Amino acid sequence: LTYKGPLMISVIQRVTQASVTVDQVEIGQIDQGILAFIGIETTDTQATVHTMLEKIANYRIFSDNDGKMNLSVTAIHGGILLVPQFTLVADTSKGRRPSFAKAASPKHGGILFDYIKEQAHNYTNKAAFGKFGANMQVSLTNDGPVTFILNC
Repeated sequence: LTYKGPLMISVIQRVTQASVTVDQVEIGQIDQGILAFIGIETTDTQATVHTMLEKIANYRIFSDNDGKMNLSVTAIHGGILLVPQFTLVADTSKGRRPSFAKAASPKHGGILFDYIKEQAHNYTNKAAFGKFGANMQVSLTNDGPVTFILNC
């Protein structure tokens, strides 16, 4: 076996609200739920998308009646805001400038993010999205704060 490193990476934050704006126009917004920044690597596939969406939708980071992190975003009927962020796949281990050699090409990344958008509705009816390749402004209120890095 050859270790190829993690595939798709996501940074998820439990939020009370989050939104994403492009050119001063809000294009996605959720109330309570998960803001997920998605980094797509060259080796990611549609299967990786399903694995990541399943993990995001079912990761138990919301409090139950006893105050324990025991509920998923689907269990609380929360929203999921998915924002593409290629800088997550940067290699920062050497020097003072990140390397993006592992990042998916704009074509491959765009195709997979479009697929994420198609498939997200299978996991929640409250999905919202950033725009692949755009300069986005993201606003959020992190609840906790609660933030996790997920790898598939």
